[in-house]
Amino acid sequence: MKAQFNIDEILEMAEQIERNGARFYNRAADIVSASSSSHNLLLILAEMEVKHEAIFASMRKTILEQEKIDSIMNPDFDPEGLAAMYLKSIADGQVFNLGQPLLNGSEPPEMILKMALDREKDAIVFYLGIKEAVAENLGQKDVDFIIKEEMSHITYISKELAKFSNTKE
Repeated sequence: MKAQFNIDEILEMAEQIERNGARFYNRAADIVSASSSSHNLLLILAEMEVKHEAIFASMRKTILEQEKIDSIMNPDFDPEGLAAMYLKSIADGQVFNLGQPLLNGSEPPEMILKMALDREKDAIVFYLGIKEAVAENLGQKDVDFIIKEEMSHITYISKELAKFSNTKE
């Protein structure tokens, strides 16, 4: 049986992921020393997640106003329903555990950055699933933009992590 999602449900999941990302980065910034470059990076990433949430909210509003679609699934593109099954696994909490706090406050900065890196990778995979399920004229360019920004987050985090490796040598 194919899982069916409407655009409202998919974009609400994306908004929630971005809200959780901003909350994660703000919490992480509270843990890391305010004088460190990691602290500043975490605050910048939190701001970017807030902007991503706004993009998804805007997409959602625009698409819903069009009232042209009942479902975002393109049966010609995904006849086996793989994108829908993947997105359903996310919705069921099997890929992301969106409600569970990830930080207890005692993590060292390097561990926080590694956790952030994993979150960004998971977000990219999720957004690639959304991109495959959204019609080209209904927001694929916006999803592409967010994927590229999430990829830049990985670059920023990786550079910051490299500083920890360099200090151990």
